[in-house]
Amino acid sequence: MKRSRLIYPVLCVFAVSCAAGSKLEPVRAVGGGSPGFVLEGSGAPFVPWGFNYDHDEKGRLLEDYWEAEWPKVEADFAEMKRLGANVVRIHLQLPKFLDGPGERNDAAFDRLSRLVRLAERVGLYLDITGLGCYRASDVPSWYDALSEEGRWEIQAVFWREVALRCRGSPAVFCYDLMNEPVVPGGRRDDRAWLGPPFGGYHYVQCITLDQAGRPRPEIARAWVGRLVSAIREVDRRTLVTVGLVPWSLDRPGLTSGFVPSAAAAELDFVSVHIYPQSGKLEDELETLRGFAIGKPVLIEETFPLSCTPDELRRFFSASGEAADGWIGFYWGRTPEELRGSTEIADALMLAWLELFRAGPPR
Repeated sequence: MKRSRLIYPVLCVFAVSCAAGSKLEPVRAVGGGSPGFVLEGSGAPFVPWGFNYDHDEKGRLLEDYWEAEWPKVEADFAEMKRLGANVVRIHLQLPKFLDGPGERNDAAFDRLSRLVRLAERVGLYLDITGLGCYRASDVPSWYDALSEEGRWEIQAVFWREVALRCRGSPAVFCYDLMNEPVVPGGRRDDRAWLGPPFGGYHYVQCITLDQAGRPRPEIARAWVGRLVSAIREVDRRTLVTVGLVPWSLDRPGLTSGFVPSAAAAELDFVSVHIYPQSGKLEDELETLRGFAIGKPVLIEETFPLSCTPDELRRFFSASGEAADGWIGFYWGRTPEELRGSTEIADALMLAWLELFRAGPPR
């Protein structure tokens, strides 16, 4: 589906530079025939262009060092801004914020508030992704033992508390309900809430253990509605999304159950995670088009993991017909530091950061 764009080329540059300033305007989503994002006060188009700040160069999650090594967080945010980012996606593990069903960890929420203030000072927007259970060893038994209803209620409590802390800040671009949720078909084993690990972390998470004869997209829609309602009780303005895997589309074979037309009905925009594969550019673009349902589409995760940096650049250029923003990764090492390394992984990250510095597609 070809769409007329709000940006290019001068307006795109303006939006990025405007977002990078110290005074941030809230971001709003535009739906309809020409969806996209705009800055609330000026009405200027806004193009999300940024990084997932999910772990550092040592593989540590943000919560592992954001208390004892706060200057590192400040330095990383300054570097991401210097590289040209206007959005940083952070990932929060629920068990680090709730010590029990009715026990809030105030210290963790205080650190989140501090991070929001840092983003305001630096001039970066935050994509706040929650409900993480990335490290299985961090998940307490009380949480795994909950029923579907009990788990959804705790997840609603988490988001209500996050929204209470973050509402009113123009630096909060959006709340992302969960990274890559799945509605499994049939029934799973008790406590089997997490998908297989990748690189030691569990990025995929189930929202139920028993389909119980219900259509999977309806379960997804009910879960989204429950959490959006919890947020809207205290924050009626900040955008809400959820991070979807590319196999969420209603196609034969593997599917997450989060069909965009159903699951995204109560969301402000659609987020999808796409890692292009070499030689399959048109297939990746066709997948991306499946998420264009009349709302803005953000490619919330991408990286030259299975393609070359040059192929990713071509994907960026071609995806502009359906995507309204792009977010890659930053793991705490600057291009200057990476340039002195002989490691293949560092060379790949350097190539990615050089691609990123060229700016979003024009």
